[in-house]
Amino acid sequence: MIDFSDFYQIIAKNRLKHWLYTLPAQLGDWQKEHAHGDFPRWQRVLNKFPQQTTAHIELKDKVSIGKAEEMPEGERKKIESLLRHLHPWRKGPFDVYGINIDTEWRSDWKWERIRNHISPLKHRYVLDVGCGSGYHMWRMLGDDAEFVVGIDPSTLFLMQFEAIRNFANNDQRVHLLPLGIQELPKLRAFDTVFSMGVLYHRRSPMDHLIQLKEQLHKGGELVLETLVVDGDENQVLVPAGRYGKMPNVWFLPSTAALKLWLEKVGFVDVRIVDIDVTSTKEQRSTSWMTHESLEDYLDPNDNSKTVEGLPAPKRAVLIAINPD
Repeated sequence: MIDFSDFYQIIAKNRLKHWLYTLPAQLGDWQKEHAHGDFPRWQRVLNKFPQQTTAHIELKDKVSIGKAEEMPEGERKKIESLLRHLHPWRKGPFDVYGINIDTEWRSDWKWERIRNHISPLKHRYVLDVGCGSGYHMWRMLGDDAEFVVGIDPSTLFLMQFEAIRNFANNDQRVHLLPLGIQELPKLRAFDTVFSMGVLYHRRSPMDHLIQLKEQLHKGGELVLETLVVDGDENQVLVPAGRYGKMPNVWFLPSTAALKLWLEKVGFVDVRIVDIDVTSTKEQRSTSWMTHESLEDYLDPNDNSKTVEGLPAPKRAVLIAINPD
């Protein structure tokens, strides 16, 4: 079982202590519901990792933990084999004692596109919604965030995060909880909330934006990244079937429409800071993620379209302030 007691003890002493009224019961239910399937196998993998500590942790410009020479070659090979049992690795890359976890996404590229547009994270409490295995959470720490909480309902992502944290000296400034945003109370406690790659998976995008707003205190900043299409403020694509082979894509607005949505639910100072067409160099299959990837989702004769004939993935980043 995953032990969340350290997290409870930490938030009991900080601005998130009111979360303790609901969180332990929620996570207790999660423990019961996930005590089957692949969970025991992944738990056995976690239990086999050595309790290694290192003074060599780099989070500012990459996520690099330990050096190869700190560990015998045989031990490194064993750890790499265990890490590969947590396949597929989608968000990264990570370097763990010289083991390069070459993930499907070059998530570092996205971070570099947004980091100069957001408010400095120093001393901030940060929530990362749909955080995946937690790559960006480590980069947030690298940019001096005080406390980082990630939420993602995927059990595998939780296991991958715990594997990385095990080697990062069990850092208690960063935690991942297996929850969705709809399960959070109105905490109104975070300085910065990130929602990256989530909005298009939500059946009700406006509700998602409201839920994000409810996690921010007055003056807090939202960093929103999602798939978009070209067009004016009335342009929204609703795929009739799949989008890029994904069945759970509901709404792809234009950037102008997305800005309007944010303003409509009460955000102010809304800025469009980046628009980028996703490339097959940024998202691709690797030995750490051997399933299909972006190349397989695009029309082989016209990479400006998906296999369904819809506009190829284009992502925008918007930043907005909660005035309430």
